Amino acid sequence: MAASNRRNYRHWDLLESCAICPRECGVNRLEDERGTCKGGRDVLVSSAHPHHGEEPVLVGYGGSGTIFLGGCNLGCVFCQNYDISHDAAGSTVSVERLAELILGMQGTGCENVNFVTPTHFTIHILNAIEIARDNGLEVPTVWNSGGYDSVETLKLLEGAVDIYMPDAKYWDNAAADKFSNAPDYRETMTAALKEMHRQVGDLEINEKGVARKGLMIRHLVMPNGLAGTKEICDFIADEISPNTYVNIMAQYRPCFRAVNYPDINRYPSRKEFIEAYEYAESKGLRLAR
Repeated sequence: MAASNRRNYRHWDLLESCAICPRECGVNRLEDERGTCKGGRDVLVSSAHPHHGEEPVLVGYGGSGTIFLGGCNLGCVFCQNYDISHDAAGSTVSVERLAELILGMQGTGCENVNFVTPTHFTIHILNAIEIARDNGLEVPTVWNSGGYDSVETLKLLEGAVDIYMPDAKYWDNAAADKFSNAPDYRETMTAALKEMHRQVGDLEINEKGVARKGLMIRHLVMPNGLAGTKEICDFIADEISPNTYVNIMAQYRPCFRAVNYPDINRYPSRKEFIEAYEYAESKGLRLAR
């Protein structure tokens, strides 16, 4: 695949004073300056492989072709992938090489290409998807983010992303500030989810049980009700769509620096999870099983 002139990449100039994510750090990433996310001039890829541990509607038979990006625009103290997100583990690659990795996921039979923690590399991914489509990409693309995405940036992705799969981490901004350094998380996340749904609508699943297009949301149940499950489910059902596909997740465990925060330094109890799941079910949401 022939290399492109970076001056011809779409929206490349937005990296000169970066405002790609809600933090709007303003660093010059074209000069490889780094902001909160630790993303510089080139894409940082930690790994790329078929993943069979995602939601069944993503995995299908061939698996979800996950591309894990290094760095993150959130700062979760309980991050389970802290070596990738906080320590920015991975190798830098060009946009063209990223396009090759995307096509490689399709070539191995994956059902989709799943960009994990993609927000800070929006411009790179957008251009890589376009190059990959010019070279035969046909499977859906998945935007697997922390939900801390700006509406202005998401609008750049319209038509490039087929499936949005954001987190809805918190309702209480005080908790978001304390545990993820994101004091405006609720307002940012709710606006982002509305924009994602505007673009792709409710999740569409084909006759093989595999998602082809639409919005699906992940919500991680945290101890002591700190994720605000009820309020988030109310928002999704009332302001997005009662047909929204939601995964109420039980995978929280006290990783990374959680030991320093007594209110999250334990697993959620079975009772806490069942109450969260049953409340989401009572709102009529489509729940992952």
